[in-house]
Amino acid sequence: MSCSAPLPRVAVLGTNEIASAVAVHLRSAGWQVVLCHDPFPPVIRRGMAFHDVLFGERRVIAGVAGAHADTAEEIAAQCAVPNRVVVTALPLADLAAAQPLAVLVDARMQKRRVPPDLRGAANLAVGLGPLFRVGCNCDIAVETRPARNGEVVTVGATDEADGISRRLGGAGRERFVYSEQASRWHTPVDIGAKVFRGFVVGHCGGTPIQAPFDGVIRGIVRDGSPVPAGVKLIEIDPRGRNARWTGIDDRGRAIADAAVRAIQVKSTRLTESNLIEAALPA
Repeated sequence: MSCSAPLPRVAVLGTNEIASAVAVHLRSAGWQVVLCHDPFPPVIRRGMAFHDVLFGERRVIAGVAGAHADTAEEIAAQCAVPNRVVVTALPLADLAAAQPLAVLVDARMQKRRVPPDLRGAANLAVGLGPLFRVGCNCDIAVETRPARNGEVVTVGATDEADGISRRLGGAGRERFVYSEQASRWHTPVDIGAKVFRGFVVGHCGGTPIQAPFDGVIRGIVRDGSPVPAGVKLIEIDPRGRNARWTGIDDRGRAIADAAVRAIQVKSTRLTESNLIEAALPA
């Protein structure tokens, strides 16, 4: 590849911790990466994500920094900086119009919303998580369910969400607190704060939200954010001194590795197919 030519660009849908882990791994593999904000579901593991870059905060994950940009010119300039990924609120259609996308990775982790078919937005579309079907709404997919986390799916569909949370310090689903109604979330507490059982972490529509047990805030929706009903508001890490709320965890690393591997596998097959077609007689 010529040094003067722009690097192939990847759009990653989502600004959560999985999208951010994927962005870090892709940037390290030599791609230009732009994360596109989507408001659903709200991001809670913000210490492990580039989400807060949208609000002017600094975030560096595994040596890769996030930069906020909302015009095609700003995105191009930031993409050219080594060890940097771009975070934008620019719609995907505008992003694709500014520069053709080599790859689109849907990392929004929406679980129960059937993803639209976005294959036409890039040369290669990768789906992460439930409700992706190869050949229907993606070209290749990656499992994110705990029992099969990081498996690459080349034929068929990914597993549906089963509602079973992976264990963390002995706690599963009970470490999360969910919104009961659509409202606006308010909290004075931030990531990494130590809390005790019953501590009022914030308010959703005037309803106090309490910590379910002692621990560290591993995830919490940003103060002032609108939230729909039935989404995660907080996550408590019960592991004491071993609690972790920054960087890339094992789950994110496995999914990001699989996403890079899926892109490499599919790109190789596409290249081989194109070479075969080119060799066929007219």
